[in-house]
Amino acid sequence: MSNVKKIGVLTSGGDAPGMNAAIRAVVRTAIHNNIHVTGIKRGYDGLLNGEFMDLDASSVSSIMYRGGTVLLTARCPEMMTEEGQKKAANIYKVLGLDALVVIGGDGSLHGAQALMKFGVNVMGIPGTIDLDLDCTDYTIGFDTAVNTGMEAINRIRDTSCSHERCSIVEVMGRNAGFIALWCGITGGSEEILIPEKPDINNDSVVKQILQNRSLGKTHNLVIVAEGVGGSQELAEHIESVTGIQTRATILGHLQRGGVPTAIDRMHASMMGYNTVKALIEGKINRVMVYRDGKYDDLDLNEALDCKREYDNTLYEISKILAI
Repeated sequence: MSNVKKIGVLTSGGDAPGMNAAIRAVVRTAIHNNIHVTGIKRGYDGLLNGEFMDLDASSVSSIMYRGGTVLLTARCPEMMTEEGQKKAANIYKVLGLDALVVIGGDGSLHGAQALMKFGVNVMGIPGTIDLDLDCTDYTIGFDTAVNTGMEAINRIRDTSCSHERCSIVEVMGRNAGFIALWCGITGGSEEILIPEKPDINNDSVVKQILQNRSLGKTHNLVIVAEGVGGSQELAEHIESVTGIQTRATILGHLQRGGVPTAIDRMHASMMGYNTVKALIEGKINRVMVYRDGKYDDLDLNEALDCKREYDNTLYEISKILAI
């Protein structure tokens, strides 16, 4: 792999702010090292259906500040079959690629792992707003998603204060509560419902709200992770039990878009650069991670086997700060 001459790059799964910065870094670092880059549109679906484009320095100009992904992304059920994986591997070989760089989350990296079995050299870059890859302390898009959520919460709070309401805000995070925890602490919420803490129910939320009202609180804020859901039902329950006017707001895909923050651009740029550097050093079938303040590459199989134990510290801090 020290003689790598041609690589492919694709973005797969849910888009995340900062993916474009990662694409830009991969392309320009490769060009600097005389490596040709083929862009694959619409993720694995584009790989299977022949949607390719040559990428040069000018084609990735002025994309770093844009949300989403210029290479587009799509779900690809065919890649979940062995037949689809073999087809993708054959196309990879026909293209004459020395390696395939995959930017995406857990599902995307598992797709890359499947291709390894058929002789495809892969490198992964973690791009998902949920921060739900246990092998890394940071995933591209998380900071922008939190900032988008925090800005929305600030605006909702203005109305909540004015009308002395309780506001339920549902943020993204299907299997992980990191966005909810960060939005809850930075938004000043009184309760945070996340998948990792199933012991918090509607009645305990009501109890917390009534306790805070008895202490003179005139408005309330509860953050709910997408993976918990039921925000509208919770709002109706609170209002029926307490009589406090309660409204639910679901931010949804609003958090996936927008201009990437400096933090996301920086991590994406460094991960893209280090991924190509690793390929030049002869490394394959690895994923770029950020751990303990440093960038590193891990064996892809080992990375996907990583299991991070839930740490309740952030939740406990949120309760102290909500007093």
